[in-house]
Amino acid sequence: MEEHPYASRLAGWRREILRYVHRLTGDLDVAEDVAQDALVRMLDADGDAIRNPRAWLYRVATNVLRDGVRREEMKRRRPIPVDPDRPLTPDRDLERREAIARVRAVLDTLPVRDRELLILRESGFRYREIAQVLDVKTESIPMMVARALARFRAAYLAEAAE
Repeated sequence: MEEHPYASRLAGWRREILRYVHRLTGDLDVAEDVAQDALVRMLDADGDAIRNPRAWLYRVATNVLRDGVRREEMKRRRPIPVDPDRPLTPDRDLERREAIARVRAVLDTLPVRDRELLILRESGFRYREIAQVLDVKTESIPMMVARALARFRAAYLAEAAE
């Protein structure tokens, strides 16, 4: 089996990435996980296609870390509060499902762009990321969010009044 083009440098890069992520997070366990993931991705990538392998590795480690932070933020953000210490009773489960159905029904009445915008925002995306997904200027996102939220609130209240 042929050796990976960067095999001789991986140990040194692992130490660098580990130190870099540890400085960012202050958590050695997270740093080890991110460094491992980044190095595995490097081994899986086409080594000949990577122009600057060290920079590529740092970028991948940064993205892996950001993805992890985003996942944690999404876990914490729930549209309907759920108390993990209290078991979900049939009544609470029914209320929760009805509330979710109501929110989904209201979202379906909104224009597609508003729906996408609100879902991206509630999924933990930053304005810059939302702008990239929707292919608009980052500066326009705060106003777009405010308008989409206003339309959602109005539709939600109108639906509740019916």
